[in-house]
Amino acid sequence: MKEQPTLHYYILSDSIGETAQKVANAALAQFPDATTVLHKYIFISNIEDLDVILNEALEVDGLIFMTIANAVMANYVERFCIKTGLICYNLIQPFTLEIQRRLGVQASWKVGAQHELSDDYFKRVHAMEFCIAYDDGKDPSAILEADIVLLGISRTSKTPLSMYLAMNGFKVVNIPLIPEKELPEEIYRISHKKIIGLTNDASVINRHRAIRMESYGMSQSRYASMDRVNDELVFAKKIYSELNCFVINVSERSIEETAGLIMQQLDVWH
Repeated sequence: MKEQPTLHYYILSDSIGETAQKVANAALAQFPDATTVLHKYIFISNIEDLDVILNEALEVDGLIFMTIANAVMANYVERFCIKTGLICYNLIQPFTLEIQRRLGVQASWKVGAQHELSDDYFKRVHAMEFCIAYDDGKDPSAILEADIVLLGISRTSKTPLSMYLAMNGFKVVNIPLIPEKELPEEIYRISHKKIIGLTNDASVINRHRAIRMESYGMSQSRYASMDRVNDELVFAKKIYSELNCFVINVSERSIEETAGLIMQQLDVWH
């Protein structure tokens, strides 16, 4: 059997690299079984550092996603790639130049201009802090302050989904559903429109739980058994019906896709 190749991809930015990372993630989401290695270099400020990074990328035939506002450094990367055959996606210059041409106005070429300390920026920072502070049901009182409450049994992607939504400015609380544990009473005091029920295929949960237990050196566990998984899924379905909440099966969806469905549903409700 032919060994699957490893894709090395590079995020190059003179700011925080968020835009390049999102574009790369969106593309890579189409290849869930691919073996990839991320090399992320941010706040790059000189040609010398770029030269070291590019030569490293050349050794592994890296795929480059670039958001560098500085025209001199961006042009250096492009010339290097043309000369060596490396593939580079310049995610700022082509669009900025075209907008500049159409408007007849000179671009500022300001590093990190999209990340100015705006109200939106502080909203996202606060949402991230909120998400981390109240992850996995740490403090149920936060449910009353949250924009979104995620419910789900173990292995339904609650935490990574919470983090992704927080990056988009939503204050998220995620609550694990456990048949032996009562739901926080706060969940019954908020609108059902804030609640999202997450589910997954039993076989997928079973597989992920088994792998998790093996990593702990436990080959047998009720937690990972199919009977336990099915019991929990039935319990979750009952809770979702009682709460009349929107339910998403995450088994065939990336985090980005699931988050997109949630945000779309919030738009419908509002």
